[in-house]
Amino acid sequence: MAFSQSIKKGQVPVNCELCETDRTIKWKCLDCDLFLCNHCKEKVHFRVKTAKDHKLIDIKDIGLQQEELDFANIPCQNHAGEYNCHYCKTCDALVCQTCVKKSHKEHILTEIQEEYDVKIDMLKKGLCKIQTDRKVIVSRNEQLVQLSYAEKYNKANQDISKQEKVVKAAVESCFKQLRDKLDQHQKNIKSDLNVVSVLLQQADDKNKDVQESIRMTEASKFFKVVNNLEKNMDTKMPEPRSTNYCMPIFVPGEIHQSNIGMLKFDGDLADKPHIKLDLNNHYETNFLVGLILFSGIGQSFWISSCRFGSIQKVKADGNKLKIISSFNIQLFGVAVLQSGNLLVNTGIKLQQMSEKTGTLTDTVYNVSPLRPTAVYITSNNKLLIGGMNFDSPAPGRRVVILMNQNGAHERVYEHDQHQLPMFVYPYKITTTSNGNIYIVDRIRDNENRIVVLGQGGDMLNIYTGILQINKNHPFLPEDIVTTPRDNVIAADMRTHTLHILNNAGLLMAYYKTSDIGILIPFSLAFSPTGKLYIGKSGQGDSKKMETYLYEVTISGC
Repeated sequence: MAFSQSIKKGQVPVNCELCETDRTIKWKCLDCDLFLCNHCKEKVHFRVKTAKDHKLIDIKDIGLQQEELDFANIPCQNHAGEYNCHYCKTCDALVCQTCVKKSHKEHILTEIQEEYDVKIDMLKKGLCKIQTDRKVIVSRNEQLVQLSYAEKYNKANQDISKQEKVVKAAVESCFKQLRDKLDQHQKNIKSDLNVVSVLLQQADDKNKDVQESIRMTEASKFFKVVNNLEKNMDTKMPEPRSTNYCMPIFVPGEIHQSNIGMLKFDGDLADKPHIKLDLNNHYETNFLVGLILFSGIGQSFWISSCRFGSIQKVKADGNKLKIISSFNIQLFGVAVLQSGNLLVNTGIKLQQMSEKTGTLTDTVYNVSPLRPTAVYITSNNKLLIGGMNFDSPAPGRRVVILMNQNGAHERVYEHDQHQLPMFVYPYKITTTSNGNIYIVDRIRDNENRIVVLGQGGDMLNIYTGILQINKNHPFLPEDIVTTPRDNVIAADMRTHTLHILNNAGLLMAYYKTSDIGILIPFSLAFSPTGKLYIGKSGQGDSKKMETYLYEVTISGC
């Protein structure tokens, strides 16, 4: 991790220039022009009599430090030959003795050096705020850049064009059906009209024959004609081809956007990814799995009940877990060392546990007088360790410490840009490849949060859940893990929800594990093959205490 953006690459000394060890440099003496570690600053440099008045600055302030200013010879702008001797806080201006006598007698005056220091401090805090704001803007920019990818736009545009063709074809088909129905109706009317015309002619002919018969005077001929007429007196109307003897009119239908399609933005999440979980298997265990840890490319892994005093190395065997080794030990966190042994947090100190015998031995990783609360090993084999002072009557120190493999403290994360404590109880830790650090911070018994730190140690974000999920139930993640795609998953046990953050600390999506029957997700881990393992805590909705470990395939994050 970089010390400060103001120190250019290649210009940072590797070692302290007094002890020449690998202790982290923290200070520069402007008079000696030496870079110093904390130890040499306190134990060596200040013991040199001639160095008592030397000026030391934090290496983060290198580049911000200017040459010493001469406050004794600042000419007064209002009185020739006079020099400013005070700073008037009432008027926010430099003043000389004449200025004071004439118009600043009752004003609040201070030493120029003192006011300079105040304003320099204000500028530094302002610079921190600007840099923090910039990081938030950069995070937002990353999110917008993801949304602006051409393939996503092109996919949506192609889908719209495809739907446009489908709708046009459907509309043309509907209009053709209307025209065909109208034409057929017209043909039926014309056909019926022709039939009726023929019948009308037949009726006219019969009418004429009947009238002529009535006028006949010859009896023999009359009866002969009348007998023929009686057989053909009726004119039978055929069934009409048209059933509607009315003029059809066209009634236009309404066209709605819903008939065509619409752009959908899911919830408040821009470009919400499609998260999918497929349940592959579940295993019964003999304790609640509070910790899952994969230690290599093999099929075996560690599970632990943590503070309840059991840790087991197991291997999946069908629907059961085959126990390879088991040790009774109360722990509050664990990580895998390069040797394959485990680095366990006993709640008092960090010790190494033999993976074969379970024997505990002391390590060089010391956080005394603090007590460790979390332990995590980074991809470059450095340690991030949470620590607290439980013995202090007032709220004690709460820190996250970065250590190298030799146990040297390279950095301590404790206060934000405004010198306020960053953490209440640092509980779980993970990182992403861009150097950001994610800390589950326990702020009270039934509520946690996620503090996201940037590469330089600035606080990028504090995530406390979302309204849709945590309106009635405060955010309570018990574990956190980085995905193979470099996003971060937090298991919110009370709402049966996985919250997925991107590597800039912003929410991407969430997934309800209850949708696939997993209640109270408590612990998380990815296997070397990319499978997600979820440990379940508590009873769920049943009266029986169910202790399960689930294996799922997760996609979309």
